[in-house]
Amino acid sequence: MSKNALPLVISAPEPRTLELIFTPPQLARFRKKYRIVETTPEMVAGLPSDILAEARYIVGQPPISSETLETLKVLRCIFNVETNLVNNMPYDTLFQRGIHVVTTGLVFAEPVAELGLAMALNLARDIVDADLAFRQGKELWGGDGNATARLLSGAEVGIIGFGDLGRALNRLLTGFRTRTRVFDPWLPPSILIDNGVEPASLDKV
Repeated sequence: MSKNALPLVISAPEPRTLELIFTPPQLARFRKKYRIVETTPEMVAGLPSDILAEARYIVGQPPISSETLETLKVLRCIFNVETNLVNNMPYDTLFQRGIHVVTTGLVFAEPVAELGLAMALNLARDIVDADLAFRQGKELWGGDGNATARLLSGAEVGIIGFGDLGRALNRLLTGFRTRTRVFDPWLPPSILIDNGVEPASLDKV
């Protein structure tokens, strides 16, 4: 198969790079199976019309106006590699045309959930401030050093949103036997209950 016969991919993954996204073997496979046009997010709309008309996939989250989308005649999927779905493209029109917008949220969920748990433990036990006081020779001991401390174990916890990150955090919290309430207006209560959390209003959370 000639290079021009391969499915065309517009690659504009800033702030990431293809080398960061793919392992070397997978990147080599990607380059072998697709015709890749590399550019910056700001330059996507200005690509030649024949490139836009042939583009099957976009890697990245470049700004796409309704006018630009009209020229993307055979676009099937946008691979958002930054995860945050910024309001820079007409999502309603994309969905109406059956064009998928997928993210890498699941990749980041567990690392970010662990970071969130670490921050929660720090707030509950005042770890950073206690360490700083110790280094300055101002540490407090016994009850004085734990006057504002609280246990995460058995605590009441609220989570706003129960997507990839919320679910990953909930899995980490199971070891702490927390009572976890979740507000997510997009999910039915049955899904929350199946995941061992209590559906709740935003005010309650």
